[in-house]
Amino acid sequence: MRISSRGRGEEGRERITLVPENVDDLWHLSYVLEPGDLVSGDTTRRIQRDDDQMRDTGGEREHLHVTIEVDDIEFARFANRLRVGGVIVSCSREDQLGHHHTINVEERAEITIEKHFKADQIDRIETAEEAAENPDVAIATVEEGAAYIHTVAQYGTEEYASLTKPTGKGEYARPRSELFDELGSALSHLDVDAIILAGPGFTKNDAMDYLEENYADVAENIVTTVDTAGVGDRGVHEVLKRGAVDDVQKQTRIAEEANLIDELMENISTGAKAAYGVQQVAEAADYGAIENLLLLDSRLRAERQGEGDWDIDVNDIIDSVEQKGGEVTVFSAEFQPGEQLKNLGGIAAILRYRLQ
Repeated sequence: MRISSRGRGEEGRERITLVPENVDDLWHLSYVLEPGDLVSGDTTRRIQRDDDQMRDTGGEREHLHVTIEVDDIEFARFANRLRVGGVIVSCSREDQLGHHHTINVEERAEITIEKHFKADQIDRIETAEEAAENPDVAIATVEEGAAYIHTVAQYGTEEYASLTKPTGKGEYARPRSELFDELGSALSHLDVDAIILAGPGFTKNDAMDYLEENYADVAENIVTTVDTAGVGDRGVHEVLKRGAVDDVQKQTRIAEEANLIDELMENISTGAKAAYGVQQVAEAADYGAIENLLLLDSRLRAERQGEGDWDIDVNDIIDSVEQKGGEVTVFSAEFQPGEQLKNLGGIAAILRYRLQ
């Protein structure tokens, strides 16, 4: 994310002009924007003219600069696009005022957002700006007969490839080199700055030897190897928990989430210093007992937009925690720790002391 300028709008609103530089940034914006916000940007719109020759064509598209009052936000990750819909309140053509329009926000397209920003929303934008300099990372986990490749993004990790080749003994066993070769070929097609190779036992070391001999360019991008008990999603979680990605990226939100959810689950299992569910967490906030408030981004957005079912205002909980010196961490619903938090109701807290 690149922030071009910051200023004040009308009615005490803050105005930020920014440029999303990748799909991660579009994802961040989908959780920053809310109904009622003002979004300005360049777009195209089909204009119907009173010209006899145009009546059967449905109009021609014209380039316009519009400001819309947001009523709908849709993030299409695989299309690398954020759709922001609403009513036009300002436009370079006055005859378009009051019409509904959708701005397709794409990478490297400048937009201006004017709203009453909440603290966690500003933090999200600033974190995305800081993350712009982080290298792109892939995690390859390998064991006998199987290998997996995950890419690391700010919204979570995503499986890029799953490879299986039976090895060892038996009728269908294949040489290990076939698995290593498929792994090397898949990694060679990834445009990343760094690769972490992980897995149990010595298989990953043998894979490294094979890559050094047959895929030198891939091997040069492998910055470290990590011992893990598992592969796939489980292995990736171990890599994140041990801070291997942090060694490559200066700031990694998903590694922080993995550590926090592990601490929370440990506290829950021992019956100490934990609260989950909106009622328990609100009570802990009132006592000033929350050290770190954990919120699921999708649930936070739903509650703020009036689509949730909590009878307690989530913003009041956040304000109470921050006023009493607690930290607030918003989890991604796209990543495994977010799934665990969802199962706890989308809100939980690590406490300073036990309440009961």
